[in-house]
Amino acid sequence: MKPIDTFRTLLFSVCLVLIGGPSEAVAQEATDSVAPAVRQGEAVVAVGKSVADEAYVAGNYEQAIALYEQLLSQQGEAPAVYYNLGNSYYKSGQLAKAILNYERALMMNPGDGDIRFNLELARSKTVDKITPMSEMFFIVWARDLANLLSANAWAKCGIASFLMFIIALSAYIFGRRLAVRKAAFFLALFLLVVCVVANASASYQKGVRQSRANAIVMLPTVSVKSTPDKSGTDLFVLHEGCKVEIKDDSMSGWKEIRLSDGNVGWLPASAIEVI
Repeated sequence: MKPIDTFRTLLFSVCLVLIGGPSEAVAQEATDSVAPAVRQGEAVVAVGKSVADEAYVAGNYEQAIALYEQLLSQQGEAPAVYYNLGNSYYKSGQLAKAILNYERALMMNPGDGDIRFNLELARSKTVDKITPMSEMFFIVWARDLANLLSANAWAKCGIASFLMFIIALSAYIFGRRLAVRKAAFFLALFLLVVCVVANASASYQKGVRQSRANAIVMLPTVSVKSTPDKSGTDLFVLHEGCKVEIKDDSMSGWKEIRLSDGNVGWLPASAIEVI
């Protein structure tokens, strides 16, 4: 078999694997992301949100909070509702709850600049100023790339790039003109990379949403202990709005947390709320 024929066979095999693998995962991610909205009825959500929005615009923040909370409990999670709920809490002076809902909105739609801006604004008003540990540049780049789009958008991008990859691959395998086959070859490689990146990004975001490993300190002040016990040594003090990572939740009534600077300790479970 000629080398070129071998390479064609290899590409065709990759195509078959992707049909049963990554493309299926991307399609499932798209289904997971859009199905709740379809089942709940987008029109109902829009009507309910408009009433809450009117209360917010009128300055009735407590009423808006109640309506947004009711909407979330009845219709399920939605980034726009979390975002407006965060705005309502921020306007009413409840900083920790504002940050919590901004974080939830950003988790569902990490590419939204307005959510990120308001979250950073709220964070700037917190007491704790924690310097994160340095990370390898490629880890930062990979995470930033994954957060450019929402999981649903990455899923659609993955499906579209995969379908175009099939077309380009077919043009390469069955094309008669050399120029067409060369162009189709490089296009297929590019689309294959896009498909893999989209799958990886969607999977990463889906994992973040499912793990719910981060939380926000809700109490004005709380002492972080060395052990999961009130008699434990006080290590440091955190204030409302501080974001922590939950390392261990196996102890009843206590959570082991880690800060972005690497410090660890135990907090009462009632002191934090999971994002």
